[in-house]
Amino acid sequence: MDTRPAIVLTGIGASAGVTVGSAFVLDQRKLRTPRFHLPPGQEAAELQRLKVALERSDQQLREMKAKVEALQGDEHTLILEAHRLMLHDPDFVTEIRRLIESEHVNAEWAVRRSARRIRQAFGKINDVYFRERKQDVDFVADRVVRNLMGERVDAEPADVPEGAVVVARDLSPADAALLLQPGRIAGLVTDRGTKTSHTAIVAHARGIPAVVGVVRASELVATGDELALDGDRGVVVLRPTEEQMRRFLAARRRHEEVEARLVAERQLPSVTSDGHEVRLHANIEFEEEVGVVERVGAMGIGLYRTEFLYLGRRTMPDEEEHYRAYRAVLSSMKGRPVTIRTLDVGGDKMPVEGRGGRPHEPNPAMGLRAIRYCMRYPDVFHTQLRALLRASVHGNLKIMFPMISGLTELRDAKAALERAREELLREGVPVADDIEVGVMIEMPSAALMADRIAQEVDFFSIGTNDLIQYALAIDRQNRDVAYLYRPLHLSILRMLQFTVEAAHAHGVRVAICGEMAGEPHYVLVLLGLGVDELSTAPASIPLLRRLVRAATLEEARQMLSEAMSFTTADEIEHHVRRVMQDRFADLLGGGDELEDLLRKA
Repeated sequence: MDTRPAIVLTGIGASAGVTVGSAFVLDQRKLRTPRFHLPPGQEAAELQRLKVALERSDQQLREMKAKVEALQGDEHTLILEAHRLMLHDPDFVTEIRRLIESEHVNAEWAVRRSARRIRQAFGKINDVYFRERKQDVDFVADRVVRNLMGERVDAEPADVPEGAVVVARDLSPADAALLLQPGRIAGLVTDRGTKTSHTAIVAHARGIPAVVGVVRASELVATGDELALDGDRGVVVLRPTEEQMRRFLAARRRHEEVEARLVAERQLPSVTSDGHEVRLHANIEFEEEVGVVERVGAMGIGLYRTEFLYLGRRTMPDEEEHYRAYRAVLSSMKGRPVTIRTLDVGGDKMPVEGRGGRPHEPNPAMGLRAIRYCMRYPDVFHTQLRALLRASVHGNLKIMFPMISGLTELRDAKAALERAREELLREGVPVADDIEVGVMIEMPSAALMADRIAQEVDFFSIGTNDLIQYALAIDRQNRDVAYLYRPLHLSILRMLQFTVEAAHAHGVRVAICGEMAGEPHYVLVLLGLGVDELSTAPASIPLLRRLVRAATLEEARQMLSEAMSFTTADEIEHHVRRVMQDRFADLLGGGDELEDLLRKA
């Protein structure tokens, strides 16, 4: 019997679920990249070594993509293709060659140097999603270096025992695609990553409990150690005691029972017990997430981000690339609504050689981004709008413009859309009739003139993440002020209330598509505000459906009124959570033994 003490590790809950199992630690020791100067005249030979390593890396990714497609269809292969593009990116490869030729360093060191420069550029990006894509640069560089050094690159599914909890520093997209197979592994723990890292997205999509960002987990855990993890709370217990194991197993049974009931209800309407419908839609970033949208019974896609098309490249995506991506998602959804947001990046994120590449944007969050960028570079916008309109005949498309601050931008965007439509029709290209057009309400200026904007659109989608940051003047990524990010701040609730009421006065539907939509404790608040749709991560939808069906509109309005009678965000948050825990204890874990156990630990 293992007499070593239990250790409680904390990280980020990336994929819900409670599980226990024996650890399997992937051997991902960080390579010590050699550095030396080449003997005179060896540059050509070193360039040949690099060429072979790049070709081998490309071949591995092609083979990996074929394996994934054979096992699971074409899900999760887009990121593998993106890695192949990085291998051929002149910005990456030319710099490596320059270092070898002019500084006479070995290829391994040159690869790391080139990757570091690109990572630093990603690190300056304000947007969390794009900032985290610097990990993809690491994965590509690591693959090339390992091939240069003759090291093993990819893990094999056969290496991992069935029912194991995989522990790793991080998983490359290739490893994630092959190793994270539902029913084969019990869970995942990584040292690195966040909720929007690719590994987290894959685990989330496949229903595998996962905790990421557990610092030094791969060093503290040994293969064969017993692990218990809670993907909701972001907690991992290494070598749990008998009492801890008993409670984790009981929690797992309860979670499985609740999950089974929730998924079984996926065809039920999300209607309160007194007859008020709230549509539940999913937010996705990649085409491969459509499968989980189906599995959880989402009524549509409320936000499809298109920024991935511009990632990791030096040239702009052409119209065909846009069209193929949009057509694939629209066709897969079989007539259910798909809301596609137009480009929401700025010059700091655009391909360097593309129109408008501005790697030194001083303040990207408030700079030349989203609709402002599209108005500055209409040819970029025109390409996307043409592709969207061409794809519209393949499904139920809704187009949404981001970062609208007022009517001038909205009217300019709609005029651009109409020009693209007229051009396509003149060319004889079919376009769907009556495509709904909406806006993201994510700036206080738009919220405060929602009554005027509502007269010129078909729907609103409130992006609470940015709206809260702009309204409260805080950056969630700044540790000094992140504590001020409070979704239930009274000013935020008043702004949401005004926006919804103004929209409804003009017959315009309102969705919430920020993180607030996926927070179970906020369901009654959002119902009380009168929102028509919640759009969130797919895995959150089954629980939201159950909460909506168990609630009444009358109690939601009452609770909202009580909450807004308080003044401070702390008071409001405390009241809302207390009411929700009392009202929905069976669904929100009130009185859970595991909660008490972890609190004591």
